[in-house]
Amino acid sequence: MTSTHNQHLNDTSASQTPTQGQGSCWPDHGGQGAALLDRLGLSSVTPTMDVSASLNPLGPPVWLSDWLARAMSDVRHYPDPEHRDAVAALAASLGIAPPSVVLTNGGAEAIHLVARAYRRTRALIIEPTFGEYARACRLNDIEIECLQLSGDDFRLDVEALSARLAAVDLVFVCRPNNPTGTRLPRSDVEALVAAARRSDTLVVIDEAFVDFADDEAPLTDLVEQGEPLVLLRSLTKFYALAGLRLGYLVASPQRCRALQHHQVAWSVNGLAAAVVPELLADSDFARRTRDWLYSERAYLTAGLRDLGLTVVDSLANFVLFRPPGQASQANGEALLAYLARHGCLARHTHTFSGLDGAWIRVALQRRADNDRLLRWLGDGLESLPEQGDAPSRGEHR
Repeated sequence: MTSTHNQHLNDTSASQTPTQGQGSCWPDHGGQGAALLDRLGLSSVTPTMDVSASLNPLGPPVWLSDWLARAMSDVRHYPDPEHRDAVAALAASLGIAPPSVVLTNGGAEAIHLVARAYRRTRALIIEPTFGEYARACRLNDIEIECLQLSGDDFRLDVEALSARLAAVDLVFVCRPNNPTGTRLPRSDVEALVAAARRSDTLVVIDEAFVDFADDEAPLTDLVEQGEPLVLLRSLTKFYALAGLRLGYLVASPQRCRALQHHQVAWSVNGLAAAVVPELLADSDFARRTRDWLYSERAYLTAGLRDLGLTVVDSLANFVLFRPPGQASQANGEALLAYLARHGCLARHTHTFSGLDGAWIRVALQRRADNDRLLRWLGDGLESLPEQGDAPSRGEHR
């Protein structure tokens, strides 16, 4: 085995290196409750609420169980390798032609398809953001450069980003960004794509949470215009189908064919592909989700601010915040552990560059659970050392 192979086998992310305290690793993703409790030394706790995974609490749709039971008779057959029905439904929902859509095994496969197609090149990643971009790049020998978002509102300097495009082959942009919930305005996307066209750089925009964002003109017309752009999408978060793994990408037909060349045969299972048209046809579920979202996002954000927390304005189904005063890893971990001891699992931020455990991300829930979360946070803040410059902590209504 060559030294290069050994290096790949031994490659670890920051999350795989234990920090001072318990000996286990910080989990790479939300929804890994046992690993989080083990890391916090709280393995005996039985969780009662998980706000670490950003899934729609209204899902899955109520009809899905019966649909899956009826569809079980089809599992003995190989699925259509081109997923024509699913692709046609997605294309129709987006108002584009089917050759511009590739169905994938969740959003993660879409990320890795792009990385495989750009093996041994150079990529720019805007941080803090989803760690799978860097992982996909490392697995494909892609050199990584990083650009950090600025301030507690996580601003992106588009001019600084555009100036760096000539030195890289592709750039990953998460919109809305995970974990901040911030979204690059369309006007800035247009400026970025124009700069990328001049530098022959591919812009990869991950829109896994776009269905939770406020209405804005979609970016699919830029793809149709032939811009150097790939859009990555997910169905698993909006419909709460993380176990089924459903995603897709949107690009020019030529680029889609090139990316499909790197896709494993039958990577999307038959049940997942078959349910896509049914999901997209459920307009009532989408309406109820957006009604819930707009109400609870404003409610939870206001409640967090009433507690004196530093909160990022989010356009996704999650909110990022930290304890009052100066950013402190110790206080962030203490508040995370307080929630866990009370059975509430929140998303740690040790695996997000620049957040380093000082911040916490929570997924929006139904009103009763959002109220429970706010009460726990209020009690947990009382156990932290007072910050001299922190605002007074209001009592949550």
